[in-house]
Amino acid sequence: MLDDVDLLVCGAGPVGCVVAERAATLFNWKVLVVDKRAHLAGNCHDSHHASGVMIHNYGPHYFRTNDDSLLDYLSRFTDWIPARYEVRSVVKGKLLPFPINLTTLEEYYGSPLTSESARRLLDEKRLQIHEPSNSEEMAMSRVGPELYESFYRNYTIKQWGVEPRDLGPEVCGRIPVKFDRDPRYVSHKHQVMPRLGFTAMFAKMLKNRRIRVLTDCPFEDVRDLIRPRRATLYTGPIDAYFGHRLGKLPYRSLRFEFVPRDVEFSQPCVQINYPNEHAYTRSVEIKHVTGQRHPHTVVSYETPGAVGEPFYPIPNAPNKELYQRYFQLADRERIRHRVYFCGRLAQYKYFNTDEVMLEALSCVRRMERECGAKPVRSPSSSWTSAA
Repeated sequence: MLDDVDLLVCGAGPVGCVVAERAATLFNWKVLVVDKRAHLAGNCHDSHHASGVMIHNYGPHYFRTNDDSLLDYLSRFTDWIPARYEVRSVVKGKLLPFPINLTTLEEYYGSPLTSESARRLLDEKRLQIHEPSNSEEMAMSRVGPELYESFYRNYTIKQWGVEPRDLGPEVCGRIPVKFDRDPRYVSHKHQVMPRLGFTAMFAKMLKNRRIRVLTDCPFEDVRDLIRPRRATLYTGPIDAYFGHRLGKLPYRSLRFEFVPRDVEFSQPCVQINYPNEHAYTRSVEIKHVTGQRHPHTVVSYETPGAVGEPFYPIPNAPNKELYQRYFQLADRERIRHRVYFCGRLAQYKYFNTDEVMLEALSCVRRMERECGAKPVRSPSSSWTSAA
């Protein structure tokens, strides 16, 4: 029965699945998960293309983390395979490692370098900006004007629809500059992929007799019909929850074109960036990291835009100010009605996959404190890995 619900969860993505599983397992809550889409896993959803090749339907999700306890917790629902997340950018007609590393600098400037000489080179080229106030200043302070123009500026404009100087410094600040030859995109301790894919992992997470799932069910269809006994978790756009009463928060959307190819692999690494050519920003051949053996492949081309499904909050000062006003409304909603806002859209903040699941676990802890939840199982040394 729909009236027999302790926790109502809006969204069957990473946040919704983690919170639902923890609430059902730790607290014995009866949980109803609704999602407007026809599938689980949110933007992490993967499926098989008509060719039989597994694809990431909403862009690549590279799972990496330094958090051992998070990996232990998720390992209850999946086995893992090692993943090599290698990205290259097309610059000056060459495929150069990105983020910028020692090999990138050598090939760009056409001379051999050591870690020490590369640091000296960038010290000469970068601008002395001690407290960057935007992404242009952040990039300039790390690599200087020439590399900024070649690797950062045009990609950022395509991705976000504005100049880097109109974005917070954290956008370009997320991208490291490395002085070794490690071609991997990140240096996290654990860089892996669920063996059977993200959707299978989240489906197993929700396989609990206390959890019911309704897909093709927008939150708006049930928010006035269901009164959960304990709490509501909302993972959608925060401004939409409040009927955009303070104005719309802008998001960037994405359009994907999936192109099958009659070869085993089409490009040399999982992702190629196109900062200066084409309307699309990157091509992704996710087969490099799914572990799938197949004679054919599929490459996806990703084109950002202002219209469509919201994917990325746009981090600049006016948007952050508007979000803070919505946050005040959300905080009152939490206090009065036990509605919790968690996730990229609900918190208007960019999170990596591991980061957003850690946010979800933090949200469950808060529910435990504020909703009178009593764990029916004592957490072990790691709260996240409690059985």
